[in-house]
Amino acid sequence: MTKRLEGVLSPVVTPFTRELAPDAARFVRHCKWLLAHGCSGLAVFGTNSEANSLSAEERMMLLEELVQSGVPAGQLMPGTGCCALTDSVRLTAHAVKLGCAGVLMLPPFYYKSVPDEGLFRSFSEVIERVADERLQLYLYHIPPVAQVPITLGLIERLLKRYPKIVAGIKDSSGDWNNTQAVLNAFGKQGFDVFAGSEVFLLRNMRAGGVGCITAGANVNPHGIDKAYRGWQTPEAEALQAAIDAVRQILQAQVSMIPALKATIAHYAGDAEWSTVRPPLVELAAEQRAALVNALQAAGFEMPGIR
Repeated sequence: MTKRLEGVLSPVVTPFTRELAPDAARFVRHCKWLLAHGCSGLAVFGTNSEANSLSAEERMMLLEELVQSGVPAGQLMPGTGCCALTDSVRLTAHAVKLGCAGVLMLPPFYYKSVPDEGLFRSFSEVIERVADERLQLYLYHIPPVAQVPITLGLIERLLKRYPKIVAGIKDSSGDWNNTQAVLNAFGKQGFDVFAGSEVFLLRNMRAGGVGCITAGANVNPHGIDKAYRGWQTPEAEALQAAIDAVRQILQAQVSMIPALKATIAHYAGDAEWSTVRPPLVELAAEQRAALVNALQAAGFEMPGIR
């Protein structure tokens, strides 16, 4: 079995050409930079990857490009959760076949207020149809966006039915009390809990979590990894404060995804990185200037990005 991921994972932003096609070359370069500068894994095709603006074919093509370009499959946790059951099955089976360490799975999110029974059936169908004991499935709880929560009761039921497959969760609720409740209920059962933002990293590690899967790691993998590795040191609080400061600057923008891409575009000297797929809109010139000025005033750098 592939070693389980822990530490700092990035939901890697997806670069697009001016024609709005996925840019595989830029994608591979950025993924390799992330792994070389602090990320222990890559949660490609997450929320900040604009995954739900990508087709299944585009996701599969990019994942194959990564593996063929030398990115270890054992460091990949692609997002495979879709509204269509068959798309989730197809993407999950593809990731397992390539040898990925796991998959990060959204619940089907179009229909709201569905009962846990419906969500259990959805996850169960994917697992049963993929039918591969190598599968390691990480649940993706992001109610602010999906508006379909993954409850403690659902986790308990899935773990009881699939204890060797349901491996953990990314909690992007933004609610530490929820993360704490998941850790209290399942943290001692080999269920890995990743915080969905670096702002909860220190608390998550102290409570028994395994790391974070966070948008900020797209631009600050080195800082967040330093905080992860130093969580038991006397400097832990200062390291956490440092990554919080960068996150605050990024979050002050209208939208996190255009802010991340504008940051990469500036520090890489590559304006095309700013491109987002509709319906998202890139930052305006004055917004980009304010972002860069704030980052520079904070002494922020992206070493080796050029």
